[in-house]
Amino acid sequence: MSVEERAVSLSERAVPCGPVLDAAAAERAREQIAKAAARDGWSDLLAKGWPALAPVFSAAPYLAALARRSPERLRRTLGEDPDVRLAAILAEAGAVEASEADPEAGGARLRELKADAHLAIALADLGGVWTLDQVTDALSRFADAALRAALALAARAEVARGRLLASDPAAAAGPVPGFFLLAMGKHGAFELNYSSDIDISVFYEPSALPLAEGVEPQGFAVRLAQAVSRLMQDRTPEGYVFRVDLRLRPDPSSTPPAVPVAAALDYYETVGQNWERAAFIKARACAGDLPRAEAFLRELQPFIWRKNLDFAAIADIHSIKRQIHTYKVDDRLQAKGADLKLGRGGIREIEFYVQTQQLILGGRNPALRAGRTLAALAALTEAGHVTPEACAELTEAYADLRALEHRVQMVADEQTHKLPESDAERRRPAALWGHDDLRRFDAAVKRILKGVNARYGELFSEDEDLSSRFGSLVFTGVEDDPETLATLKRMGFSNPAQVSSTIRSWHHGHISATRTERGRELFTRLAPRLLEAANATGAPNEAFLRFADFFSRLSSGVQIQSLFLAQPRLFGLIVEVMAFAPNLAATLARRPAALDAMLDSRFFAAVEPGELAEAVTEAVRRADGFEAAMDAARRAQREQAFRVGVQVMSGAAAAAQAGPAFADLADACIEALAPAALAEVERLGGAFPGEVAVVALGKCGSREMTARSDLDLMTFYRAADPAAASAGKGWAAETFYGRFTQRLVAALSAPTGEGGLYEVDLQLRPSGTKGPVAVSAAAFADYYAREAETWELLALTRGRVAWATSPAFAAEAASALEAALRRPRDAARAARDVRDMRALMTEERPAKGFWDLKLSPGGLVDIEFAAQHLQIVHASRGGPLRAHTGEALRALAEAGLADARAVETLETAWRLQQDLSQVLKVALDDDVDPAEEPRAFKALLARAGQARDFRALQAKLRGARAEAATAAAMLIR
Repeated sequence: MSVEERAVSLSERAVPCGPVLDAAAAERAREQIAKAAARDGWSDLLAKGWPALAPVFSAAPYLAALARRSPERLRRTLGEDPDVRLAAILAEAGAVEASEADPEAGGARLRELKADAHLAIALADLGGVWTLDQVTDALSRFADAALRAALALAARAEVARGRLLASDPAAAAGPVPGFFLLAMGKHGAFELNYSSDIDISVFYEPSALPLAEGVEPQGFAVRLAQAVSRLMQDRTPEGYVFRVDLRLRPDPSSTPPAVPVAAALDYYETVGQNWERAAFIKARACAGDLPRAEAFLRELQPFIWRKNLDFAAIADIHSIKRQIHTYKVDDRLQAKGADLKLGRGGIREIEFYVQTQQLILGGRNPALRAGRTLAALAALTEAGHVTPEACAELTEAYADLRALEHRVQMVADEQTHKLPESDAERRRPAALWGHDDLRRFDAAVKRILKGVNARYGELFSEDEDLSSRFGSLVFTGVEDDPETLATLKRMGFSNPAQVSSTIRSWHHGHISATRTERGRELFTRLAPRLLEAANATGAPNEAFLRFADFFSRLSSGVQIQSLFLAQPRLFGLIVEVMAFAPNLAATLARRPAALDAMLDSRFFAAVEPGELAEAVTEAVRRADGFEAAMDAARRAQREQAFRVGVQVMSGAAAAAQAGPAFADLADACIEALAPAALAEVERLGGAFPGEVAVVALGKCGSREMTARSDLDLMTFYRAADPAAASAGKGWAAETFYGRFTQRLVAALSAPTGEGGLYEVDLQLRPSGTKGPVAVSAAAFADYYAREAETWELLALTRGRVAWATSPAFAAEAASALEAALRRPRDAARAARDVRDMRALMTEERPAKGFWDLKLSPGGLVDIEFAAQHLQIVHASRGGPLRAHTGEALRALAEAGLADARAVETLETAWRLQQDLSQVLKVALDDDVDPAEEPRAFKALLARAGQARDFRALQAKLRGARAEAATAAAMLIR
C-alpha cells in the first residue's frame, strides 16, 4: 500500500489545540476563507477542519494570514495527509533546483514554498498529528531542499556570467564541485524550531572549483556564499525563506563567509574551542559537494571526539556548563518573560547537559555521538552516565519547551524564544499549548524551568562556579548571550556588548595570552573573576578597558593567568590598580614584563634598605656593554617602581615608606649606571687621574620622591693634578668629566628599546645652564662663597652624595656641601629673598587648582621653603642640616630654632600632602582632577589622607593648608 493509499487528510486527524482565545478574530478569518472555499467547492473540507483551525487562527495572526493570503494553500493542507503534503513541497523545491529559472524567479518560488511548509507544519503540530521529532525533521528537510535550490540558482547565475564552468548539478559534487555547505546547530541535528534561522558553515577546496580562467577562488567562493544567503533571507511581500547565520565558521570576526578547507582544518587543530567541538556534534553535509563535505567532517572527527583528555581539558569542557548561573532554592523562576531557549531552566541547559558529557565520554564511546539531543540523552542513560529519572524528566521537559518555543514563534513568525511579559500576549502561546487558565499555564512553565535548572545544577556540581552572583556569564558561541548582557549591565558595565565581544575574541585566541589551548582553558576560569574584580572596584569600565589593554599585549598568558588564579587577592589588587591608576596601568600595558616582579615572594613585603640597589645592580652586572646596561637598569627599575606603586595604591606604603623607596631606586640606578658611564668614557678617551661624585638634589636628594619625580643632579669632581689629561685622547678634567656627565645623563634619561628611566635636570649646578655640566671642587667652593643666590642655597640644603668613585671622595663632596651651607648669612636678607621668590613664583607659576599640592598656598613649596630658610640662616651657628623636609623641621624644633607649634602645623600639612601626592602621582596625570574620578578612587584617596570620605578629605586639606600658609609666613621673617 502506497503512502497516498495509507494517507488520511489533516482535516480528519487534527484536533483542537486549546481554547478559542479570540472568537471574533477566528470568525473574521473563517468568513474570508469561506468565500474562497464556497467558490472553489471545498466548504465541507473547511467545515470539517474548522474546530481545529478556530483556536489556531484566534491566537496566531501569522498563521491566519498565511491561510487568508492563499486559501488554496489551506485547502491543500487540510485535504492531504501531512506527510504527503510535505513530500510534495520538498519535490517542488527540488524542481526549483533542477529548473532553469533565474535567481529572482526561483527565490520567489522558494518563498511561496516556505509559506506552504510553514502552514502545513504548524497545523500538523498544533493539531496533534505530528510529534516533536516529525515537526523539527520537516522544518530541517525543507531548509535542506531550499539551500540546495538556492545554491543551484546562484551557480547558474555564475555560469551565465562566465565565471563558473558548467557542471552536472545532478552529480554527487553538486552544481559547484569543491564548494559545500554544512548544516550546524539545530538544523544539523534535524531539530530546527519553527521560526529559526539556519546556521550554515561554508567551505571550499580552491583547486577543485571549476572556475573560468582568471577568476580568483576566494572572491568567487565568498560571492557565491553571499548569493545563496541573499536568496534565502531577502524579504519581499511573499516573505522570506530562512534567515541565514554564517558565523559558526572558524573565527568569524576575521574570516570571510566562505573558508578554504585547509585553513579551516588548521584553525580547528590549533585554536578550536570546546564549544566549537560541541557545535560540530550536530554538523552534517546539507548542500553542494557532499562527498567533500563528508570527507571534511571525517577529518574533523579527532578534533570533535578526543580519546584522551587531561584534567585541564575536562575542566574546560565543564566550564561550558558552569558559566550559566544555577538558581538556588530561594531564587525566582517565572513564566513571565522567560527565555525558553537561553534562560535558566531553558532548552540550552538541556543541550549543554547532554553535549558536555558527550564531549568528555564520546571520544571512547562512539555510541554517545548522536546529534539529536534526546537521542544522545537516551544513549548517555543507556551507558549509565545519566539516571533514568533524570533522563525521563529532561526528555519530557525538552519536548514541552520546544513545543512552547514553536508556539511563541507561530504567533507572529518572530525569531523569539521568550514568553511575553504581557498577560494578554502570553495567553496566545498558552492557548496554543492547550491552556485556558493563564495562572495554571504560568505554574506549569515554572515547574518545567525549575526542574531543568535543578537537574542542570547537579551536573559537575563540585566544580568551581564560572557564573557570577549577578547571573550567567556565557561567552561561548559567536553571538552575545542575552542573559550575559543582562548580567554585565547589573555589574555596572556601560557597554555590555563590547565587554562580551572582547572576551569572546580572547576565547577565540585573538591575543597571544590565549593563543594556546592551555591559555584559553585558564582564561575560561579567569574571565568571571576579572569581571567580578572590575565590579568590586566601583569603576568597572575603566578597570576592564585598562586590563584589556594590558592583557592584549602579553606575549604569553599561561604563567600570569596561573598566578592570578592562584592568588585572587593579588589579582583583585591588579584590577583595582587598573581602575584607579591609569599611569600604572599604562606602564603595564606598554611593558607587561613589569608584572614579573609580582612573581617574587617579596613583592608585598616592605622594601628593606639596600634591597632595590641589589636588584638593579645585579641586573646591570649581567649586562654586556653600556647599552645593555641601560636596558637592564630600565627593566629592573620598572619592576621595582611598579612594586612600590602597587604598595602605595594598596595602602601598604605611605609617603614615609614610598618616598625613600623611590629614592633608593633612583640611587640604585645611579650607582649601577655611573660606573658604566665612567667606564664608557674611559674606553673612548682613556683613564683620567681624578675622582668624581654624583650629588642628588631636589626630591631625590631629600628622599621624598614620588612615582613621577625627575632627578636633579650635579657632578662634582677633583683632578689629581690641575694639568692632568686622559691617557688616550688627552682630555682635560673639564672635558673628561663633562663627557662622563653627558654619558650618565644619557644612561639615566635616553629612551631605549626598554623605554625611558628618569628625566634628568642639571640646572641646579653652579651657574645653571651657563656653566660647565661638571663642577670641579674648587669652582664649587668659590661659587658658593661669592656668587650663589639665596634660591641656590635653599636647593643645596637637599643635596646629598648619591655615588662617588670612592668613599673618601664621597665624604669630601659631602663636606663641601656642608661647608657651603654653613657660611654666615644675613637672616633678614635671606627672609626677604625667600618671600620675594615665593611671590614671583605665585605670579609666574600659580597653582593649577585645588589639587595642586605643590604650588597651592600652604602647599609643599611653602613648607619646604620654610624648612630650607631656617636651615641656611642657622647653619653658620651650628644649626641642623637635614636634606629631608620632615626631618629638618623636627630637628629645627628640637634645637629651639623654630616655634614648636608652627613646626607641628607645617609637619601635619606636609605629611598629609606627601601621602596624597604619592597616591596621585602613582595613579593620575597632573592635569586630572581627582574629584572627577570614580567614587571608589576618591574613597581610596580619603583613606590615604586618613579622612572619613572625600568631602572630609577636601575640608581637611583646605584647613591644613590654610594653617600651614600662616605658619610658613611666621617662620620666614
